[in-house]
Amino acid sequence: MLIGGFQKFSLIDYPGKICAIIFTQGCNFRCPYCYNIDLVLPRHFKSPIPEKEVFSFLERRKGKLDAVEITGGEPTLQPDLIEVIKKIKAMGFLLKLDTNGSNPKALKKIIDLHIADYFAMDIKNSLEHYKKSIGVPIDAERIRESIQLIMKSGVDYEFRTTMVRSLIKKEDVIKIAKLIKGAKLYALQSFNPSKTLRGNFTDRDKYSEEELNSFADIIKQDIKKVIVR
Repeated sequence: MLIGGFQKFSLIDYPGKICAIIFTQGCNFRCPYCYNIDLVLPRHFKSPIPEKEVFSFLERRKGKLDAVEITGGEPTLQPDLIEVIKKIKAMGFLLKLDTNGSNPKALKKIIDLHIADYFAMDIKNSLEHYKKSIGVPIDAERIRESIQLIMKSGVDYEFRTTMVRSLIKKEDVIKIAKLIKGAKLYALQSFNPSKTLRGNFTDRDKYSEEELNSFADIIKQDIKKVIVR
């Protein structure tokens, strides 16, 4: 696995758990507002962290950490993702997987193997405006399929959208809510315009907390729980 970063401790990334975070290198999206440039653009990649270093740390933290999160980049691009997850699970940790939902085949394998304990999927926009938010063409049915797989998996999960004013409108949020109707948890995430893939975002691209809360009020009839981050 190409590991571009490793965070040894987090209290906020896995709900109710203490976790470590593995950041994988490489992504098939080019979201203009992305802030993980060093995990997305190959010219910014640093030398990968040896896998053995990560597992050596995890071995020492048994009984002290609850979980490991694998994020990116896009983790499902890693050909040995399932093997790494199995190793983490064999150590007794819970496993959270972050994904952009572009690889439903990989998600189905993970679900069928019962090796994930929590999914977090980013929904970038309404399906009709997806390309605008990810910067590359995509078959939107892959996103729809991943949503359905996660919702029917029996595994805990959340969906989330980073709210960029110039890309996502109220109407898009309403369409996303219909797409994930009945979901357990949907988070509207505040946008930070610093250090983005495309450098022309400003504070004007941020929605206010009041605006995000108003969106949450509109869609809460379709989602079991809507939060603003």
